[in-house]
Amino acid sequence: MAELVRNKQVILKDFVSGFPKETDMYMTESSIELKVPKGSNGVLLKNLYLSCDPYMRPRMTYIEGSYVESFKPGLPISGYGVAKVLDSENPEFSKGDLVWGMTGWEEYSLITAPYLFKIQHTDVPLSYYTGILASGAVGQLVGQFAKLLGCYVVGSAGSKDKVDLLKNKFGFDEAFNYKEEADLNAALKRYFPEGIDVYFENVGGKTLDAVLPNMKIRGRIAACGMISQYNLDKPEGVHNLMYLVSKRLRMEGFIVLDHYHLYPKFLEMIIPHIKEGKLVYVEDMAEGLESAPAALIGLFSGQNVGKQVVAVAPE
Repeated sequence: MAELVRNKQVILKDFVSGFPKETDMYMTESSIELKVPKGSNGVLLKNLYLSCDPYMRPRMTYIEGSYVESFKPGLPISGYGVAKVLDSENPEFSKGDLVWGMTGWEEYSLITAPYLFKIQHTDVPLSYYTGILASGAVGQLVGQFAKLLGCYVVGSAGSKDKVDLLKNKFGFDEAFNYKEEADLNAALKRYFPEGIDVYFENVGGKTLDAVLPNMKIRGRIAACGMISQYNLDKPEGVHNLMYLVSKRLRMEGFIVLDHYHLYPKFLEMIIPHIKEGKLVYVEDMAEGLESAPAALIGLFSGQNVGKQVVAVAPE
């Protein structure tokens, strides 16, 4: 008979309106057999690290037609994580494999439709597969990638410490605290007197509205996310969209799921940069599954410094 163990889990209580709270989630304990049912194509995982990401906030609300499924109240929430395979009925995975991909916010997960990638490079920290080597940590990395390509890079952040981090650790040319700027339009003119060639959009709202008039003709906007809007019942309007026409701008959204076929090529590029110290990566590590709800909620008030990770059972 298979071993039966206790399995701590983080459960979504109900769909969320407005700013999420820790009490919108609760800890519970179930039991799980450390064996995959025969013929199920399933994989049993021991979760090691979990990723906290802004896109998880919309999943706490029912949104019709979203690119990613909403969480189900009463069930464990899910997200990207790093795990070890304990048992497998799937021919692509074997006991002992280290993997990253979609898993549950729990100690053990039985994944019946695996959306997982085998970890080939174990000479870097495994937690990196929740961020720099998979998804997330976008703000700190996109500017460094741009610097590697020879760009002039300016970042914005919500505290003096984070501004210092962007300039002194990540190597951005300039950075400013958007909370201290009475006029975002004037701030952008100060840093980009000749206009902006490329804007990486991860904020939305007032920031996007200020960026549009400051773009150069035929500038490009890569839309990755809009974190300023995720906790609003009614998203803010953007008033300067006519600049898309007058400046002949190109604004396009993208989702990482569309580009996983390029993942091997990405690893070829980034692993040497990490080992050679050409990329700096900062993690904010919360210890224990119990700390996961607070870590996730903290994203939306800027409490994390660096990529927010939860260590469930580090190797």
